[in-house]
Amino acid sequence: MTKVLAGITTSLDGYVTGPNDGPDKGLGEGGERLHYWVFGGPWTYASGAKGEATGADKEYLDAMNSHVGAVIGGRGTYEAADHWGGSNPWPVPFFILTHHPDDAPQDAGLAFVESLDEAIGRARGAAGDQDVQIMGGADVIRQALAAGHVDDLSITIAPVILGAGKRLFDGFDSSIDLEHLRTLQSPLATHITYRVRR
Repeated sequence: MTKVLAGITTSLDGYVTGPNDGPDKGLGEGGERLHYWVFGGPWTYASGAKGEATGADKEYLDAMNSHVGAVIGGRGTYEAADHWGGSNPWPVPFFILTHHPDDAPQDAGLAFVESLDEAIGRARGAAGDQDVQIMGGADVIRQALAAGHVDDLSITIAPVILGAGKRLFDGFDSSIDLEHLRTLQSPLATHITYRVRR
């Protein structure tokens, strides 16, 4: 059965980006440190990321990606990532939630959709018997949690303090009940997965 998964990385002080995120700096100032675990160690926007996840970080990524049949992301993340160079960064259908669906680039392998319900419905259809991954940003994850769409929530905590930026749960006023499923830990991150109880 298709599940809807949501996952994001946060700093110890709760930020999912550093300040001033945007094109050429998708994770904000100093935000690269959030994703050291993805690339096996330090990287910067200036030098680029050259490594890959290892150990528990690779185990977490491999488990997450092995069952993903479609991905949902937000327009803010799309813009901050500088449109991923004009092509789909995932090997599966990718749906971008936006107020301007007519802005979709041609032949980029991306579908722009206007509502979360539409994105969930289309992603479920595209995923078949695989899962749908909501990759963020934070606002899309908050919306999906508040609407009751998320089955499993994974929060990766990077051992950094950013001091400013965007927080995952800013403005979130819904109540959710979580059941701990598993924890994986490496020197670069702690990956915690919860089942969202209904």
